[in-house]
Amino acid sequence: MKRIIIVTGASSGMGTEFARQLARKPAIDELWLIARRKDRLRELAAELENAGSAVRVFDMDIAGAAGYGRFLALLEREAERCPDGLTVDTLVNNAGFGTYGPFVQTPLEKQLEMIELNVTALTGLCGAVLPFMTGGCSVVNVSSLAAFIPLGNFAVYGATKAYVLSYTLALAAEVADSGIRVLAVCPGPVDTEFADVASNGARTRVLHGKSAESVVRHALRALERGRRTAIMAWKWKCKAFMSRFVGRYFFARYTYLFEKRPRAD
Repeated sequence: MKRIIIVTGASSGMGTEFARQLARKPAIDELWLIARRKDRLRELAAELENAGSAVRVFDMDIAGAAGYGRFLALLEREAERCPDGLTVDTLVNNAGFGTYGPFVQTPLEKQLEMIELNVTALTGLCGAVLPFMTGGCSVVNVSSLAAFIPLGNFAVYGATKAYVLSYTLALAAEVADSGIRVLAVCPGPVDTEFADVASNGARTRVLHGKSAESVVRHALRALERGRRTAIMAWKWKCKAFMSRFVGRYFFARYTYLFEKRPRAD
């Protein structure tokens, strides 16, 4: 039986770090890296191969229903080539992005692309891999601290991550009897390219960001312990807990008025 690990959004940030740390997992035949930037995937693959891992690179757009179709076709094609069968040991749904700024001032096309990647692709990939999983296999969906309460100037991104958190917990409940583990990772600011993309270059680094290495390490420990959510920093834990006691509209209005996020036009 061929066992593989799949990491999406593997060309940078937390995706790259998930790939590095999961590459150390024993009894894995291949690590699949999926993203659109092939040059970066190849660099990461070379690094991991030098450390002894078998790596395959797929420069693939997984967004939307079309992206799901491409991924499913790939998975089924590879499964047919495995006479003893194929098992997806771990799927990390990390691919995604955000945009800063009020909804009406942000290109609608960009917001819809965000939904196609953050929501549709993640849901589709879960549906595609679950038939290739057995007890002990894992799904890791990257959500966000933004999932816990609506945020002004971050409306669609926060909504997509709220979906990821809700969906992940429901999926965890549904597959619990099968022994498949499902985890929602809910980080606050992480030192990745996220802010640069979200701000269209106006903010190259997120403020007070934690390292991707530490966030991923915490998430994988939480997964091994059977947790269903992973929130690393105590400050983040407190914010997630306190969100239960704050009016949702009030907080969205407050962040819209007083927590402006820089964005270059």
